Amino acid sequence: MELGRRERKKQQTRQAISDVATTLFLERGFDAVTVAEVARAADVAVQTVFNHFPAKEDLFFDEPGWWTGPARAIREAPPKADPVDVLEAEYLKGTRERLEVGHLKTWKQFVRTIESSPALLARRRLTADELEKSLTEALDERSPDHLRNRLIAALYAAAQKVLEEQLMSALPDDASPDELENAQAALEQAIGQVFAVLRRGLA
Repeated sequence: MELGRRERKKQQTRQAISDVATTLFLERGFDAVTVAEVARAADVAVQTVFNHFPAKEDLFFDEPGWWTGPARAIREAPPKADPVDVLEAEYLKGTRERLEVGHLKTWKQFVRTIESSPALLARRRLTADELEKSLTEALDERSPDHLRNRLIAALYAAAQKVLEEQLMSALPDDASPDELENAQAALEQAIGQVFAVLRRGLA
């Protein structure tokens, strides 16, 4: 369904604010940048920023796919699909999209910005908890085995953490295009290994 002109304009404004905020946060650190500075740099009113992003942390974590995607993938998968296969495919898709849109190039800076901000660390922990909860709920809709479903969700969250740490170690600072491709290849190999361990543990 094609968006109307008004809705397209709202999305364009939201994206412009997000792009400006991300640039400022990565350059100066999350805690050093105010919402008012983001508004000035984006040439909008402060209230306009809050209309699109209820909290400052939402300006940084503005792509909910990494924590809403797993539950959505489970709900959209065929009834007999193996949940671990579905989650592996979803995670792999997300990493490839990150490479395609250029986010992998700034990934280390993005993570370091989180690690240097207590507010962002707290939001990341909260979001990780929400990921596990929403994923468990989606799995419960497919199977009555809540304990197993809870374990799958917890293991997926742990796997995600391990793989992001692996990417940080494999990705050079100021990586060239070839180095980005190599880091992606190494990550995909690690994804296969991690999810293979999950399958054995759940067998």
